[in-house]
Amino acid sequence: APQEAGGTRHFELGRYCAERGDEFLVLASDVSYLSGQAAVGRPRWEEFDGVRVRWLRMPQWLHRSFLSRVVCFLYFMVKSIFVGIAQSKNVDVVIGTTPPLFQAFSALVVAKFRRRPLVLEVRDLWPDFAVDMGILNSKVLIALARWLERLLYRNAAHIVVNSPAYIDHIVAKGVERSRITLVPNGVDAEMFDPDAQGEHVRSRYDLQDKFVVTYAGAIGPANDLPTVVSAAELLRHDSSVHILIVGDGKNRSQVEAQAEQLGLTNITFAGALPKNEMPEVLAASDACLAILMNIPMFSMTYPNKVFDYMAAGRPTILAIDGVIREVVEAAEAGIFVEPGNPQAICDAVVRLKGDSEERLAMGRSARAYVGEHFDRREQAKLFRELLHAIATDGTFDADAAMQTPQQITAG
Repeated sequence: APQEAGGTRHFELGRYCAERGDEFLVLASDVSYLSGQAAVGRPRWEEFDGVRVRWLRMPQWLHRSFLSRVVCFLYFMVKSIFVGIAQSKNVDVVIGTTPPLFQAFSALVVAKFRRRPLVLEVRDLWPDFAVDMGILNSKVLIALARWLERLLYRNAAHIVVNSPAYIDHIVAKGVERSRITLVPNGVDAEMFDPDAQGEHVRSRYDLQDKFVVTYAGAIGPANDLPTVVSAAELLRHDSSVHILIVGDGKNRSQVEAQAEQLGLTNITFAGALPKNEMPEVLAASDACLAILMNIPMFSMTYPNKVFDYMAAGRPTILAIDGVIREVVEAAEAGIFVEPGNPQAICDAVVRLKGDSEERLAMGRSARAYVGEHFDRREQAKLFRELLHAIATDGTFDADAAMQTPQQITAG
């Protein structure tokens, strides 16, 4: 939901469906995956622009360790199966999203119990990402995870991916190409005003007269924030440059400790902020940063944050190679730098700070490109057509547009 920190892809897709007469129900944990905290006094049921959310009460020790996260995922899996079955008497299609694989398994159980088709949304390629990062290294756990992945692929009526690079990867695992549809990450560009300056945010964090470079997103093992801190150290000689980190995650305390040990005063950790505050945050930025660990699998991703940066009309310093680099370069929307290289980030910041005309031109080009190619409403239209087709006859014809309202459950 827009009042929460993190991505709003499912809310925006669900809102489009609800606006057209569909019922869209989301089962979600009441504990933030970013902060590990639950909202005080949150009711079990909430509705946002027609999207109904059933919050499942979860223990607040999600971020203590890798093992505790796994236990929490399993706890959510079991609980969401029972709640999902109870709330799905009249559904037409069940949606499961991954990662993690556990919650998609919940959706599979609900779909089987109700004898309804499962649409599996693959947002990241787990367990492959976890193996490539070194997070998952037990042969037994890897084998179990791959078995679960195959089970989900085999039983899904249709698979939705958010990056074009995922298609060939999944096909190579034995899935028919006809059962995979790309509904890419994108953005509602109307949320962002490229002419805004974000004065309130600049005042809040004492950033007046600063050249502000913003990173907005999770602070986890994959996000390589230590490299950003190292870049801030290289930039410390220029008091006019400031790095703003907006987000939270299990590695936040470690990254903050790194900055403190270096005695850096040119970097601010703002914590997680709701999505509806991000337009002003990005308006306060002169440039934005997208970064992931330098591993081959991450070359396949379409990070949400890049599309937000583009919609805000801000140039992106992109420390991620692969398909998202192709987007940024096609749009002439930023500067690609070598992943994992703090000096390259530093050089890009200096270049953009010194050339306001190039910076503004990149921002204008970014805004125009993302509006033409990654409009969330067009993606939501495709998503809704897919759901209706699967609910009707189990297959999807991209040219078919179903108009009959259906009841849809996302879990």
